[in-house]
Amino acid sequence: MTQNLSALLPIVKAAPVVPVLIIEDVKTAVPLARALVAGGLTALEVTLRTPAALDCIRAIKGEVEGANIGAGTILNPKQFDEAVAVGSSFLVSPGASPKLIAHAAGSPVPLLPGVATAGEAMFLLEEGYGAAKFFPAEQAGGAPYLKALSSPLPGLMFCPTGGVSLKNAQSYLSLPNVMCVGGSWVAPASAIAAGDWAAITTLAREAFELRAA
Repeated sequence: MTQNLSALLPIVKAAPVVPVLIIEDVKTAVPLARALVAGGLTALEVTLRTPAALDCIRAIKGEVEGANIGAGTILNPKQFDEAVAVGSSFLVSPGASPKLIAHAAGSPVPLLPGVATAGEAMFLLEEGYGAAKFFPAEQAGGAPYLKALSSPLPGLMFCPTGGVSLKNAQSYLSLPNVMCVGGSWVAPASAIAAGDWAAITTLAREAFELRAA
């Protein structure tokens, strides 16, 4: 079982930040995605936390040039297959259950599974994975924890997500085992509700200026 890193890495390393999006209304999906892409953030994670999520992924895939749309909060094989069917370019899960990892084996659509401990990271390495989501990043020990993992687990790269903001993102991005960070601050709910796409583009551009190690 191996992870399709050749497909995943060009997507998530195109910019230092992957927006983590909770979209309630499919009508906002396309303008939101366009605003983020205009600011330089091209890998977009739409979480499967709303009834509109799959329709949002489908709409962004079909209408937003330059976007690499992914599905987040993948919890089981059924959601994995549904997200692939609507055109997801990558998938993200909060954890790494054996059933989900087995189902993802051999899929051309790469999975970025979540880990919070060294033991979970070792499990992914045994399954042929080279990249993982570190979640919930701040609550699980933050940048100091990931720095401590870099020496004993050099074969695994991370995308920290959970409590990551503009204020602390650089502390993660400066680590040698961090390829990008995930965050929702670039698409605040208030700006989405107001249709303030210019503000979101400004936030995206600010995030794009951050630099990974």
